Amino acid sequence: MNEEKETLHRYLQASREAMLWKLEGLRERDLRWPHTPTGTNLLGLVKHLAGVEFGYFGETFGRPSPVSLPWMADDAEENADMWATPEESAAEIVALYRQAWAASDETIAALELDSPGHVPWWRSGKVTLHHILVHVVAETARHAGHADIIREQIDGAAGVRAGGTNLPRRGARWWEEYVDRLREVAEAAGPAMPSPPT
Repeated sequence: MNEEKETLHRYLQASREAMLWKLEGLRERDLRWPHTPTGTNLLGLVKHLAGVEFGYFGETFGRPSPVSLPWMADDAEENADMWATPEESAAEIVALYRQAWAASDETIAALELDSPGHVPWWRSGKVTLHHILVHVVAETARHAGHADIIREQIDGAAGVRAGGTNLPRRGARWWEEYVDRLREVAEAAGPAMPSPPT
């Protein structure tokens, strides 16, 4: 692997691992619980990212997925890739994501950065491995950020990775005072936006 490809792959792997770290130690209910008005949930993010990797590093470069992903079919229910059905366990979704990593890593190792591909669901369609690596790194990091916020809402766990949260090492009292201060500043800035109609 050349240096640029290694760098992109290292960032992709770091975001993959951060994504799965956000699931560690949680019950199935917590993994599935929707935390936003659009239903964002931890297990759904992982399922979505598995499909992202199988698609972008597979079909894009003429390397078919080794597994069937019914939620990616044209006739699948809308948003079917963003939540786990009762039949899909957390362990199965995590294993699928790791399988997607392995398939993607084979593509990354086998191709050059300028190797051409085609994304049928994009308007222009023409891409290179470099383009797809950047795209998937960005998408994975974005969803790992979603997972970070969701996990913090569940049990207060936050940060970049186990053993290196990248957050100030302060006690609960310090964080409470810090958040109170931010609320005071926000209140002084003016009234909140009205809630959208339901």
